[in-house]
Amino acid sequence: MNEFEEKYYNDIKNELMQSVIDKKIDTYFTNRNELTHYYNVGKMIIEAQGGEKKATYGNKIIKKYSERLTIELGKGYSIQNLKNMRRFYLYVKKGQPLVVQSISWSHYIVLMTLNNKNEINYYIEQIITYHWGRRTLQEKIKNKEYQRLDDKTKNKLINKEKLDVYDNIKNPIYINTYNSNIDKENLEEKALKSFILKDIENFLEQLGDGFYFRKSEYKIIIGNKPNYIDLLLFNSNYNCHVVVELKVTESKKDHLGQIQVYMNYIDKHIKSINQEKTIGIIVCKKDNKYLIEYSSDDRIRITTYELI
Repeated sequence: MNEFEEKYYNDIKNELMQSVIDKKIDTYFTNRNELTHYYNVGKMIIEAQGGEKKATYGNKIIKKYSERLTIELGKGYSIQNLKNMRRFYLYVKKGQPLVVQSISWSHYIVLMTLNNKNEINYYIEQIITYHWGRRTLQEKIKNKEYQRLDDKTKNKLINKEKLDVYDNIKNPIYINTYNSNIDKENLEEKALKSFILKDIENFLEQLGDGFYFRKSEYKIIIGNKPNYIDLLLFNSNYNCHVVVELKVTESKKDHLGQIQVYMNYIDKHIKSINQEKTIGIIVCKKDNKYLIEYSSDDRIRITTYELI
């Protein structure tokens, strides 16, 4: 190791040693200090490699540093970890958000795999709000949660506008078939409902915040004839009932008429005076987008499902 590399090595070693000390004596600021130290280490690694333009070609230095740090300080300083610190410095320098509240180093390792700043901001907000761990974050990204949001919702998030009850409904909604030997192309509504009820928590989560399950096959009487609502839910955040109808076909105008009747029934016979009007969600195999465009009832939304 030449004199130039040696100088940066000693600075990096001191920074990492200070990070270890901070973790032991100041648990409250552990996360903030760790991120700051790793940012500084990343900056020094790049400088030792001759600057940003040459940084990706200077992995031999990282290998030298890793081997020596492991001998002198112990585990935790692998080549990949040092590369992550270098990457972290570039990530923050290029304008990506650095948030210390609830966002740990392990979160950032996952977030740095993303390129879309708006998507990163979305996941950061979710981590802070719902206290996601690294595994949960990885699962959400794998399931393309951000991509499954409506474009209008994404614009609201970018402009920091208030969201409504419909905005977090994912499209498509993933329905787990548990590797069963079913004909996915000719699935019956009864089977679709069964799969949803088997993992109702996951289904509700994909609709957004505050949804609670009340009953399936909810019986109502219209003109002395029984009708059955596929799923009756309630949203505590918006204080309203939610009628969900499941369709294994493309959405049709008849579906809008049907769910509208069910919603009006709930409003007339079930809703209390202090509750908001009932909303409706049609979950179908394929969406005819023109239906909603020309529908006069803005309480209804259509989303699709995907069997996994």
